[in-house]
Amino acid sequence: MSRLPISIQGYKKLEDELAKLKSERPEIIQAIKEAREEGDLSENAGYDAARERQGMTEARIKYIESRLAEYQVIDLDKLSGDRVVFGCTVEVEDVDSGESRSYTILGPDEAEPAKGSISFQSPVGKALLGKEVGDEVTIDIPRGRVTYEITDIAFNGSKILS
Repeated sequence: MSRLPISIQGYKKLEDELAKLKSERPEIIQAIKEAREEGDLSENAGYDAARERQGMTEARIKYIESRLAEYQVIDLDKLSGDRVVFGCTVEVEDVDSGESRSYTILGPDEAEPAKGSISFQSPVGKALLGKEVGDEVTIDIPRGRVTYEITDIAFNGSKILS
């Protein structure tokens, strides 16, 4: 199995989230205990909510712990090149509309599309990887098929995560 790239900052963020979730365990256990003491569990909304929170917290802890072992931590400040790779920022122009977009290529657990970063595993990320300035890629996205021309590739290092 190949290792998943992740930035130093993305790895640290997941480690911090894991520590926070683990620190919440005693509070959740106490909430369950208090709800149990209220009596009939079949109609106890507090108990149901505490158990649901416990389940979601434990599932997230297991997910993060399993992922941490799979990561290859990358220092974004040491990246450079002339091809689209993990950690770079790609400027593209829609060939049909002329609209420009910018995508920073990150891992699936740190990408935030609303902030302009996408996963290298996403359809757009996969299509852009390995390409150079001037290359065109055609991608099926939710709004339909689009053709992008790569107009710039930049390596902004850890500044992209600020």
